[in-house]
Amino acid sequence: MMNSQEQPIISVRNVHKWYSGVHALRGVSVDFRANEAVGLVGDNGAGKSTLISILAGLHAKDEGEIYVEGKLAAIDNPRDAMNLGIETIYQYNSMVPNMSIARNMFIGREPLKASFMGVGLLDEARMRTESVAAIANVDLHLRSPDALVGELSGGQRQGVAIARAMHFKSKVMILDEPTNHLSVKETAKVIGFVQSLKAQNVTGIFISHNLHHVFACCERIVAMAMGEIVLDKPIAETSIEEILQVL
Repeated sequence: MMNSQEQPIISVRNVHKWYSGVHALRGVSVDFRANEAVGLVGDNGAGKSTLISILAGLHAKDEGEIYVEGKLAAIDNPRDAMNLGIETIYQYNSMVPNMSIARNMFIGREPLKASFMGVGLLDEARMRTESVAAIANVDLHLRSPDALVGELSGGQRQGVAIARAMHFKSKVMILDEPTNHLSVKETAKVIGFVQSLKAQNVTGIFISHNLHHVFACCERIVAMAMGEIVLDKPIAETSIEEILQVL
């Protein structure tokens, strides 16, 4: 167990990852603190997606350690990550388009009604009611929890995914390129979501190629290149020009 006065919610220590001989992560060590919005940036192949996939439980690290709230953690699959309070919102596949908002909110966590036959039925009324409350909590205005997610805009889908993570009390929210292919208005909405995470006691890890978006909503920026951390600074102490120089 780690001992620290300001214990990070996630600590990555000397993590390595190889893919078919390619050294994708080269001894990465980085902390993510509670109630902090961190921008994770880097060019394609820098290692940021590999790092996030390990935290999300999609891939296993080959060497190193990960601590969650000071305790050594085993993240072997996405369920392990979710049980530790780590929720990942992917750019494309966080939602099922042909399912309703309510069903998407509870996918993999569906509440069941008690049944004397021993086989519970989906508690659809509860799913609708709690979906409405969760969506309102992130100031998202949608016509009905029964609307298909495929009918929503990109920004609205991101909002539903964020509402879902908050509803299930996630401690860490990883947002993978959430502003890609969004309009200016929808981008502003997503940036607003990220800015609101601190008030919800959630740590946000914001992956983006757009440094202007990162500077708009994050307190700290971590830059990666060639599988290594090359910069880790508060936003107030760096500049876009400095970051471009190290990437």
